[in-house]
Amino acid sequence: VQLQASGGGLVQAGGSLRLSCAASGRTFNSMGWFRQAPGKEREFVATISWTSSTKSYVDSVKDRFTISRDNAKSTVYLQMNNLKPEDTAVYYCANGLRYSGGVPASAEYWGQGTQVTVSS
Repeated sequence: VQLQASGGGLVQAGGSLRLSCAASGRTFNSMGWFRQAPGKEREFVATISWTSSTKSYVDSVKDRFTISRDNAKSTVYLQMNNLKPEDTAVYYCANGLRYSGGVPASAEYWGQGTQVTVSS
């Protein structure tokens, strides 16, 4: 499995970005996005099932971020609106999610990460 993330950048608070993650190889059904801010642990951001019927978000991004996927293109997206400085982090797409306490905690496969920086 190979995951290629893109779409990060520098944006002002209140702005938007869309991240993309192109997958190749034999992928697992559910895909997800995680992020890691400087000095902090990596945290789950959003997940999506194969049919897109099930989506989950960390509370801090609900109503601002939307995860979607195009299975024909083997690509998962993360639309991020109303960005805040606290959203600044390296964002990773992930496949083969592993759960702890019902929450995505890790993954078997990771993309290389894309930097998102939100200025105030």
